[in-house]
Amino acid sequence: QVQLVESGGGLVQAGDSLKLSCAASPHTTRFAYMAWFRHPLGKNREFVAAIGSNYGNTYYGQFAEGRFTISQGDGNSAVFLQMNNLKPEDTAVYYCADRATDHEYGIPVAVVSYDYWGQGTQVTVSS
Repeated sequence: QVQLVESGGGLVQAGDSLKLSCAASPHTTRFAYMAWFRHPLGKNREFVAAIGSNYGNTYYGQFAEGRFTISQGDGNSAVFLQMNNLKPEDTAVYYCADRATDHEYGIPVAVVSYDYWGQGTQVTVSS
């Protein structure tokens, strides 16, 4: 059974950086897309960024563009999210998500498009 485990969250100040990691097990698991979502308290879960495993193509939510960078690890079993210039509104539980199969319409951004989810890691940005 596929499991995703996030790490790297924490409490930081506005303007700081954090790097989130997500490791998949078993390590031989391969995904078509790997993504990050976040769930702010009292709001809906929202798309942050995703990467296509075969070509490394990426797509970002508008708020993430220019501040966040998604990347994948060797072997396509890990995904990272480098977050710079963090703001208080970035406070949320961050989840990694993976999709096993290709997507007809490019990089998927909907929650329902992903097959596997991690347990989440809390990111809190103080002002």
